[in-house]
Amino acid sequence: MARPNAIELSFEIAAERCDDLTPLVYRRLFDAHPEARTMFRSEGSELVKGSMLALTIEAILDFAGERTGHFRLIACEISSHDAYGTPRELFIAFFGVIAGTLREVLGSEWSAEIDSAWRNLITEIEGVVALEKV
Repeated sequence: MARPNAIELSFEIAAERCDDLTPLVYRRLFDAHPEARTMFRSEGSELVKGSMLALTIEAILDFAGERTGHFRLIACEISSHDAYGTPRELFIAFFGVIAGTLREVLGSEWSAEIDSAWRNLITEIEGVVALEKV
């Protein structure tokens, strides 16, 4: 069996330690970007947050791995988030928020390899966002 890439490994370790990243990710997002809180309706937003995070993680894992197609969700979501009025900087920041949450959950197991992989991934995503027309 192949060894998981560093991004996948970070999620695997987090899954062993945390049943649900959703509240941790959104607490970090809203602390760093309070303006994002108003972008979620009050009723049913927990389901939306969970679904949004699950789809994002799926896209991240594919983007960092085999790129079988789920990663294309990132480019598609740029357009839909533009339509929602989400600033592109905030769209990109969400990936950093996920990385920061994982760093916190992993603690001492957050290695230089994982850190480098996440930095590279976010840089690549910034490139994808930059290529999308406004």
